This record gives sequence, C-alpha cells and structure tokens, in this order.
Amino acid sequence: MTASSRVALVAGASRGLGMLVAEELLLRGYEVAICARDAAELTRARARLARRGTVRDYVCDVGDAEQVSGLVESVERDLGPVEVLITVAGIIQVGPVEGVTVEHVRDAVNTMTMGPVHTALAVLPGMRERGRGRIGTVASVGGLVSVPHLLPYSTAKFGAVGFTEGLAASLSGTGVTATSIDPGLMRTGSHEHAFFTGSSEKEYAWFAPSASLPVLSMNADRAARLIVDGVLAGRPVVLVGWLPKIAQRVRGVAPGLTVRALGVANRLLPSAASHQTHLVAGAAARRRLASTVVDALSFLGNRAARRNNER
Repeated sequence: MTASSRVALVAGASRGLGMLVAEELLLRGYEVAICARDAAELTRARARLARRGTVRDYVCDVGDAEQVSGLVESVERDLGPVEVLITVAGIIQVGPVEGVTVEHVRDAVNTMTMGPVHTALAVLPGMRERGRGRIGTVASVGGLVSVPHLLPYSTAKFGAVGFTEGLAASLSGTGVTATSIDPGLMRTGSHEHAFFTGSSEKEYAWFAPSASLPVLSMNADRAARLIVDGVLAGRPVVLVGWLPKIAQRVRGVAPGLTVRALGVANRLLPSAASHQTHLVAGAAARRRLASTVVDALSFLGNRAARRNNER
C-alpha cells in the first residue's frame, strides 16, 4: 500500500460481471480486493486481473456476516481503507414455481439481499468516519419487475434494491453514497453457472439464448464501465441497458397491467412435467440438451463464458 493508493473491494468477483468490474477499477488506478466462495475460481481470476494492477483475493461467503467482517478487516490491513465497495455476488435459479423450494429462496436471499447488507454495513463505519466512500450494489431488472421463472432471484433482488435505495437516502449529506445498479441481461456467460429446475433442459433452451443474443443482452464490458461510472459518480440509481429503463417506466405507470403481461409471458415458458426441484447446473443442462440450434443461438454467451472464467 502507498500513501496515495485507492482501494476498492468487489464482492463476487471470481468470474463474470464481478471480474469485469474489478478489471475496470484496476484500469482506473485502484488497488482491488476480490472475494468469492470458490478458491480455485479466485486463483484464476487473480491471475488474469494481476496484469492490470494490484489485486488481492480472499475466500468469503457474503451470506455470512462474520466472514464479511473478517474480510473487510483483512483488506484494510493488507491494502488500506476501502473507498469503493461494489457487491456483485449472485446466484441464478431458473424454473417454474412448481420447482421452487423454500431453500432456493433462502439461498438467493442470503446471497443477493443479505450479502449487500453485510458488505455495506461492514465498510460503512470507516467510510462515515472518513467522510467519503462509494457503495454499489448490483441488483437487476429482476429487482424492478418480477421476471417469470426467476422467482427466488427476483425476490432477492427486490430486497437488494430496497436496501440500497434506502441506504442512499439515509446517507444523504455524509459524503458517502450508495448506488442501486439495475442491469438487464448481459453477455457474461452466466447461463453456464445458472441452475435450472423443472424441465431443466427446456429452461436452459430459452434462458441461454436470451442471455447471449444481441439486443436482448448487452456487452458485459460496456456494462462494467457504466456500472463503475455510476458508482464513482455517486448516483443513487443506475439503469444499465434498455430493458430496465422500459420496465421501470411501464411498472410505474401501470403496475397491475405489468404483472398481467408478465403472467402471459409465464404461460409461454416451459411448464413443469413434474414438481422437479432438483437444481441442474447450466453446463450439465447444456450437455443433456445437446442442441446445435441452442448452442448456435448462445454462441456469444458461450464465448463470454470462456473469457470470463464462467466455464
């Protein structure tokens, strides 16, 4: 650590969007700490990111408040005070309500609602004492409207939006800001690490192309730049891509109609042949499906998965 070093912490940065956000911060001169639950993924991510600047990796489950407190202590001992926190950690469970269990919802909430709570509250005392700091939480369009076949995910993301927007209001005038980041689909390769219930192969067959095709999904590098821009500028809300902008406006004008329209969309998605609640990883669902058409439609997403440590 040098006297002039600026330190950022990115939670959930071993792959995908989190890794790209960490890379963007390195390019802007920050020393960056990354954390995730998987030590092997972290090692690979650190090897890529180290070409851009100073990076340290830490194994941590953001759903565990004690682990997060220990993480922040370690980062501030090793690198210095955390000036920027961006929490990206997330899990995606795709399937009909018949495939949803209480455990699925609890896991989603622990990671994507309580994770941002734990990380923000761990860095906040130091930021308040110094009178400056930036806190960003990557939520989703799924935190603005509840997306069909993503019920646990949307439940958790609504919580993340509510917490972060409330935190932003609570910190007004302190020099510390909180930013709720609401992106649409991005080509990160996340479909490889998503989990599918119900008719898992059929669920993968619609989700993977949706997260890969241009127009439906956006370039993840560009999304990372927009996210870091918004957090460093201290904006309370950052809508990334066209989909969340439309979703926010339509729901604001006609919330009941929005829910009914999403209900129509739900009917077009695969129905569960049985109450199959077992989670199947995206990579396994792809192999079981063995569809050249789906693979072709998911080409850009699959390429992103290889590049972004998702595969």
